[in-house]
Amino acid sequence: MATANHVEQARRDGVVLGVPLGDLGWFQSLLMGTAAGMASFFASTFCAIMGFLVYLSVTHKPVDFARTYRDIGFPIGLVVLIVSYVYLGYLWIRRKARRTRSEN
Repeated sequence: MATANHVEQARRDGVVLGVPLGDLGWFQSLLMGTAAGMASFFASTFCAIMGFLVYLSVTHKPVDFARTYRDIGFPIGLVVLIVSYVYLGYLWIRRKARRTRSEN
C-alpha cells in the first residue's frame, strides 16, 4: 500500500502511473508527447465516428463524417499534444536544472 510519502516522492520525481517520465531525454520527451497527441487524435476520432453512427442510425439524417476529424479529432489531438509537450518539457528542464545544481 502506498503511503503519502511514496506518492509525494513519485510526484516529485515525475512518475505517472508507474512510468518514470522525469527520466526521459529531450528526444524521448518529444516522441512521447507526439505519441500521446496522435493516440488522443485517433481515440477521439474513433469515438466521434461511433457517436455519429449511433446518431445516424437513430435519426436517419445524413451526417458529414469529415466533421469527426476536423471538428473533434484534430482539436483534441492538438490540445493533448501541446499539453504533453509542455509537461514533458517542464520535467526535462527541471531534471537538467537539478543536475547542474548538484554538480556545483
